[in-house]
Amino acid sequence: MPEPFAKTSFLTGAAIAWHALPLRLIVGFGFMEHGYAKLARGPDAFTHVLQALGVPLPELFAWATIAVELAGGAAVLLGAFIPFASIPMAIVLLVAIVTVHLPNGFSSIKLLSVDAAGAHFGQPGYETDLLYLSALLALVLGGSGPWSLSQCFARRRAGSR
Repeated sequence: MPEPFAKTSFLTGAAIAWHALPLRLIVGFGFMEHGYAKLARGPDAFTHVLQALGVPLPELFAWATIAVELAGGAAVLLGAFIPFASIPMAIVLLVAIVTVHLPNGFSSIKLLSVDAAGAHFGQPGYETDLLYLSALLALVLGGSGPWSLSQCFARRRAGSR
């Protein structure tokens, strides 16, 4: 039976799985970069942000967020356990949308002015978070694709049978 979307894509067969690689690279790196930035600035700085937002147990949630961003980002980057890693990652994104970005509207880029010092931007909206959520969903539904640990694990299981 043909794949339902094969007629709408120029990719066929094994080539269609390659969609996952650029998604894994950008989502995995993006999450890891955000986690690393929180560590580099000092977890206390992020704890104070969460405290200002009224998040309960800000120290616990600061460390939990950093762990999710680093470990989840690494899992996605490597293509391992994506359906499981995506759950806490999606929760982090949804909390960020509700607590930070929703009041700023949809657009992630808000040009306020341009002067001799360069462009000045306003607070980002929830657009980028929705893009991350969509990419995670595509990876969960479409699989982690080639060059992934999940694919290596599947090959090993098939070879041992």
